[in-house]
Amino acid sequence: MVLAGGEGKRLMPLTADRAKPAVPFGGSYRLVDFALSNLINSGLRRIVVLTQYKSHSLDRHISMLWRMSPLLGSYVASVPAQQRLGKRWFTGSADAILQSMNLLSDEKPDIVVVVGADHIYRMDFEQMIEAHIKSGLGVTVAAIRQPKAIASQFGVVEVDDKDSTKIGAFREKPSDPKGLPDSPDEVLCSMGNYVFNAKALIEAIEHDGELAESQHDMGGDIVPYFVGKGDAGVYDFTQNVIPGSTERDQAYWRDVGTIDSYYESHMDLISVMPIFNLYNSEWPIHTQQVNLPPAKFVHDSQGNQGRTNDSIVSLGVVVTGGIVDRSVLSTNVRVQSRALVTDSVLLDNVIVGSDATIRRAILDKDVHVTDGASIGVSRERDLARGFTVTESGITVVPKGMTVTP
Repeated sequence: MVLAGGEGKRLMPLTADRAKPAVPFGGSYRLVDFALSNLINSGLRRIVVLTQYKSHSLDRHISMLWRMSPLLGSYVASVPAQQRLGKRWFTGSADAILQSMNLLSDEKPDIVVVVGADHIYRMDFEQMIEAHIKSGLGVTVAAIRQPKAIASQFGVVEVDDKDSTKIGAFREKPSDPKGLPDSPDEVLCSMGNYVFNAKALIEAIEHDGELAESQHDMGGDIVPYFVGKGDAGVYDFTQNVIPGSTERDQAYWRDVGTIDSYYESHMDLISVMPIFNLYNSEWPIHTQQVNLPPAKFVHDSQGNQGRTNDSIVSLGVVVTGGIVDRSVLSTNVRVQSRALVTDSVLLDNVIVGSDATIRRAILDKDVHVTDGASIGVSRERDLARGFTVTESGITVVPKGMTVTP
């Protein structure tokens, strides 16, 4: 079960017109492709994606790309909020499962894998499932080691004093986290991925649905319920071995819940030795490959040569006499004469006119930067035009805007 119903408010304006899992990433992917690719590569073939807010582009992407042969009962199905328990939206991730309980009663599984839809990582869930079955516990929570200093940003798993594979406590964004026994300066942060015994999950979800004071959240309510019963285990993500991975990108995981983390994750892709390697063919990230011609770099009528350095360039891109440095260009982008694009992320169909300058910016689909215009050069100017500018200085231009000098 892929939880894809969140609003993604912290990613505005990229989520102004689409669900967070449908946000484009890495030139030709959408965020949901990473979760689905991991599940498919792990041999899991019966997948439902629970959707809710602004889900049209997400539903369309899943229906057009993620089609599997039904011969062996395989499927990836997008399931919108059905309001089976009354005329209300999902009130939390646990409530999303409660309102979709028919999916479990129809399939009657022994094991249920529940994952988020908006993280960048590679993971073999078969290894986690094996560890879960071996534990004999009701739930296993995937967790990644993070510096103790940033524990206040995550749900933190504190291991049992007598058994480091069991969860002794689960704390949301603690200010005084408990370090790991083998690494006092690190904590285990929840990745939002869980393996449940189906019967135990159903009992927990139904119990939670009756609690008026509950937030109906998987991490905030369901996991603590299992911890209180002594029935929760932890799976250390660093133990997960992916074919074709390198020491540099092994155990990479990023929650791209904010503009800054979304931007930084893109920058992770473009280093000479990438921190996250899209080119690992032994564990591919699948997506829809559009029918477009290859990228092209040509000189303009004045002889200025179009070129790029340390960048990802997608199909259909044409750079005519412009320069692209340390950037990610999605499909059908145009960069024209003497334009300079540096440290930026340009989504589909962006046009950068002649003599334009783009620095440390994210341009959503169909943005047109006219000749001589600049983005990311003057914070005050960007704010005055209504653009989002983060504290770290990343400028975001909403979908479809025309930017003038």
